[in-house]
Amino acid sequence: MPDPISWEFAWPYYLAALAFGYLLGSIPFGLIFTRLAGLGDIRKIGSGNIGTTNVLRTGNKLIAAATLLGDGLKGTVAVLVVGYLYGQDLAVVAGLGAFLGHLFPVWLKFKGGKGVATYIGILLGLFWPAGLIFIGIWIGMALVFRLSSLSALTASLATPVLLYVAFSQFQLAEMSLLMTVLLWAKHHENISRLLRGEESRIGFKSKPASQGDAQAGNGGT
Repeated sequence: MPDPISWEFAWPYYLAALAFGYLLGSIPFGLIFTRLAGLGDIRKIGSGNIGTTNVLRTGNKLIAAATLLGDGLKGTVAVLVVGYLYGQDLAVVAGLGAFLGHLFPVWLKFKGGKGVATYIGILLGLFWPAGLIFIGIWIGMALVFRLSSLSALTASLATPVLLYVAFSQFQLAEMSLLMTVLLWAKHHENISRLLRGEESRIGFKSKPASQGDAQAGNGGT
């Protein structure tokens, strides 16, 4: 039987892993890339969200793709670096930190994205089959319903169940469940619009956002 964790000595490592992940996750690639491209402050465009979906509203698909890649990779890098140095347990903590950093970045007064791309990046770094399944569910739902937010909500809901039931990845299932709860909370306005049948569909231009829309976002990552 393995020796119990000595938290007196272990907690600084867990805190460091969480902080490292948080700092990586809090890098606002959408804001950085749009400013570098001369597109202005993404927080004043469309929904006001810093994620890929709103960056796409600038009309620059290359910058949107770069944002998607950056938001995903910051989760992947966090778990791979910490996992290589300290093992799976601390990698999971770093992944959670990256997710929290993206949702609540200190640099932007804790107003960040909705976590979809970073969620996928963390899964790919910790257990890549789950990441591919998430992507597959998202694409399938998007093709059928053309609703980005519904696709993300469905994929995130299925992920912890599959990790637990199909793969027996109990620790990852617990972490992904927590991330799913946070992701759903960040999508609360999208959920309200889905229930009212007012959510914008993929491929359709939405009208300029009001101040309330800018705070809520519209399926951003």
